[in-house]
Amino acid sequence: MGYLVTILYIVAFSMFIYGLSGLTGPKTAVRGNYIAAVGMLIAVVAVLIDIRDTDNWALIAGGLLVGVVLGVPPALRTKMTAMPQLVALFNGVGGGTVALIAWAEYLNSDGFTAVEAVPSAPFIVGSLFAAIIGSVSFWGSLVAFAKLQELLNKNVEKVFVSNAKAFQVANMILALVSIGLAVFIGINADGDPQSSLLIVGLLVAAGVMGLFVVLPIGGADMPVVISLLNALTGLSAAAAGLALNNQAMIVAGMIVGASGTILTNLMAKAMNRSIPAIIFGSFGGDAAAAGGASATGGTVKATSASDAAIQMAYANQVIVVPGYGLAVAQAQHAVKEMAALLEARGVEVKYAIHPVAGRMPGHMNVLLAEADVEYDAMKEMDDINGEFSRTDVAIVIGANDVTNPAARNDPSSPIHGMPILNVDEARSVIVLKRSMSSGYAGIDNPLFFADTTSMLFGDAKKMVAAVTEELKAL
Repeated sequence: MGYLVTILYIVAFSMFIYGLSGLTGPKTAVRGNYIAAVGMLIAVVAVLIDIRDTDNWALIAGGLLVGVVLGVPPALRTKMTAMPQLVALFNGVGGGTVALIAWAEYLNSDGFTAVEAVPSAPFIVGSLFAAIIGSVSFWGSLVAFAKLQELLNKNVEKVFVSNAKAFQVANMILALVSIGLAVFIGINADGDPQSSLLIVGLLVAAGVMGLFVVLPIGGADMPVVISLLNALTGLSAAAAGLALNNQAMIVAGMIVGASGTILTNLMAKAMNRSIPAIIFGSFGGDAAAAGGASATGGTVKATSASDAAIQMAYANQVIVVPGYGLAVAQAQHAVKEMAALLEARGVEVKYAIHPVAGRMPGHMNVLLAEADVEYDAMKEMDDINGEFSRTDVAIVIGANDVTNPAARNDPSSPIHGMPILNVDEARSVIVLKRSMSSGYAGIDNPLFFADTTSMLFGDAKKMVAAVTEELKAL
């Protein structure tokens, strides 16, 4: 049976790796998810075989049932607009689970004294590391969920952002407390019942640190924060696997940790910011930020669905720039219908995807794929930016910060240096927005005041549908 378990673990994490490789492209992403899910099922079966002599089958069955009941319905019912929140919440649950495992192992081993009769360094270090990082990830992910779900009062959120320096000091103190408690617990593993309070204190200190790390971070940085917390959860799972001597947890945790770290680094580069700058010097959520477009003294030009339709109908190339506004309005199907009409008239339609558009990595790709937009039509920022100067019409649907030319032109702007989509280089720009409110970064966009820009105000789905009707009438 021992050999069977080992073989199943090898098969499981091989499927994890193969499934992850499928996530590198939209065409293979669904298959990759299914392969990794089957791998996880095999890993669960391996664990059940490994603990076949246990007397706790009722608890195990109850835990599996609770997991299915709490996991499947939200995954089925959650709309794509709320997918970032769901990812943050599920990631947090993973971190919280690892923290609870570390706590349970501490209690089950009588304060690390009953580890096969001799205290084991990998067991102790792995458990304590998992306790700290898992707790940070859990509580930090809950804050990210609350921010994305807009459960936090905006005024309260601004207070957190504006007092980021104070939270930095508090986090340094909490980090020292957490590490100090971990070292003390590890060195003084004596099974004393009072020591149980120390592990609780460690979990609380790490949990508060998780809250204080994410609370001051502005909304514009949430995609990077989600990715970073995901990496931390993976590392904590690997540490727990080290403590439990479970190869599947070690490999799966390292895969998640490594891939999450790479993704976090790529997204940080896409914003031209370092990860420490995001954690310790965030922006976003403050409408009074510098670099406001209104300071340019420009005039906003409104347009109509009829004028927008005429511009696009007689264009050679149209580039659609999707943003979170498209997701909120669920306008992806309407955009697909509009694009089909344009293509029937001989207009080439492409989609410009910024790495941090939306609220999580790949958010726009998934939305457009849901509407059967061809994968080849979705162009990443580096591939599409050279096309804007040769484009007749760029239509921006709910994207703000990723099209803001202040990132190139205004050294005083908080986003200066961030790579953006060069929408302002198109011959004509049509921006669909409900109002002139700023984006998630809380700064104004000079693009809206440019001579080549026209604003089409209203709900994105309704306005796109109106443009589509006008195209049909031409």
